[in-house]
Amino acid sequence: MRVALIGQPNCGKSTLFNQVAGYKAETGNFSGTTVTYTESRVRVGGEVIELVDLPGAYTLAGLSPAEREAARYLNSRDVDVIINVADSTHLASALDLTLELLLLNKPLILSLNMMDDAARSGLRIDGEGLSCELGIPVMPLIASKGRGVKQLFLKALELGRSKNGHRKNIEPNSDAAQRHLLAGALANRFVTRGERRLTWRDQLDDVLLHPVWGYAILLLVLYLFFQAVYGIGKLVEPPVLAFFDALTKSLLAPLAKGSFLFEILLGIMQGVAAGVAIVLPYLTPFLFGLGLLEDIGYLPRVAFMMDALMHRIGLHGKAIVPFILGYGCNVPAVMSTRTLEEPRDRYLAAALATLVPCAARLAVVFGLVAFYLGPVAAFVLYLFNLVVIALVGRVLSKLMPEDTPGLILEMPTYRVPTLKNVTSKVWFRVREFIVEAWPALIVGSAVLATLNFFHVAGIFDLLVRPITWMLGLPSKVGVPLIFGILRKELSLVMLSQALGSTNFASMLTITQMVVYATFVMFYIPCLATLAALRRELGTRAMLVIAALTIVVALAASLLVRIVALIL
Repeated sequence: MRVALIGQPNCGKSTLFNQVAGYKAETGNFSGTTVTYTESRVRVGGEVIELVDLPGAYTLAGLSPAEREAARYLNSRDVDVIINVADSTHLASALDLTLELLLLNKPLILSLNMMDDAARSGLRIDGEGLSCELGIPVMPLIASKGRGVKQLFLKALELGRSKNGHRKNIEPNSDAAQRHLLAGALANRFVTRGERRLTWRDQLDDVLLHPVWGYAILLLVLYLFFQAVYGIGKLVEPPVLAFFDALTKSLLAPLAKGSFLFEILLGIMQGVAAGVAIVLPYLTPFLFGLGLLEDIGYLPRVAFMMDALMHRIGLHGKAIVPFILGYGCNVPAVMSTRTLEEPRDRYLAAALATLVPCAARLAVVFGLVAFYLGPVAAFVLYLFNLVVIALVGRVLSKLMPEDTPGLILEMPTYRVPTLKNVTSKVWFRVREFIVEAWPALIVGSAVLATLNFFHVAGIFDLLVRPITWMLGLPSKVGVPLIFGILRKELSLVMLSQALGSTNFASMLTITQMVVYATFVMFYIPCLATLAALRRELGTRAMLVIAALTIVVALAASLLVRIVALIL
């Protein structure tokens, strides 16, 4: 049995999917997060069903890539039951899509999500009356807290087994305008609006979206975010490194120092230790903090405030979505550019999103700059990254001039994040690092040890010597930079191996550490991001963007080096 979840953006559809399938779908409180469908097998009532999370769609007749993908799936695949997830606080808008889904003549359930938010807003929904009118089951739901989830899927299983569609108590018109009028009439009939009290959530927006204080608070939030991540990493990293140093010495004690086996085992242990002690102490708290900001509902406010900046650099306001996703990983950031209608906007957004420091790049900044120079230096480097992205965007938009429309963004209500959702998000990303990146770190360290043993590493260092010489970096950092294209964590992990010490302060000057971190922040994105660029924009665009990142990285790093030398 195949069950499809569909709903308008920001209705909590992916949150519902993750409640039953584990954290597999990218969720967020802004539209454009899910741009393709996600599938998972789920056991319900002793039966295994295929659950599909379709992209958010306002209408099946829409022209956006996400809406076309949702319509294509429903029209071309065998779907036994459709669960239409609706935001209860905006039922009139949600019923537009419901009436459209009724025309498909497939078993349909209307799931009224965020019932707690509706109650706080003074809204009372007559679910039974709406169910009788539409001729389909209408189920209450609070997906973020898991309330109503079991009953919803048991009803879906029952409906799928019976193979009965809706009873067609009403016959929705195929005209878009007529459906809109009917949706509004249904909402007016079955939704009772009580007295809405001014809550702290309303008052909070008056401050967080203020034209002056809003930006000041944003800078403060980012600064505190960096301080928290740095503080946790600074606390965790030293004892973990000391533990692995002692463990490595005990494992290598029986082997002859300088032998091939000794060097290979040393390289492997350095890869293992670096993954645990350098990357995770900074990666995990960063992802946890990002998940908190996302679930609270602050990130859409950031998008709203940054809309004006997006237009100044010649981009549509919706381009903020790839940028925000980029701080977690550049791959979904590039994929989310599908939500932009114009090819020119998709190209610019994808190009600039690759310059956003993902979690792996920020791990380099925290592990190298914040650890040795303090969180303020890392925060300044982060702000410098934003300035560079804005300047590059301005230049590119001048080369590709075009008017961009304004941003219409629906603000979600503030929500108290649940520990389960946030930790699930963190585990999803950390698991990705453990499964994909960590083996690459270990293998890369072993390869570097082999290259050093046979004195071949120097050849790779020579390939990028023009760049490292220009930036005033040791020639040995060439190999970490090359391997960093595979996974950005390698540029930090293999740096310790190339220099022969995890104490970077003893091997690099302050200027060299800042310059190296700056170059890593901007130069060629990882292999997975390059593959995403190729899929979305084509090979030529991928190569052009990769070349652009090298030019930007060189210019930014040279500027940082000059300023550091002057100061």
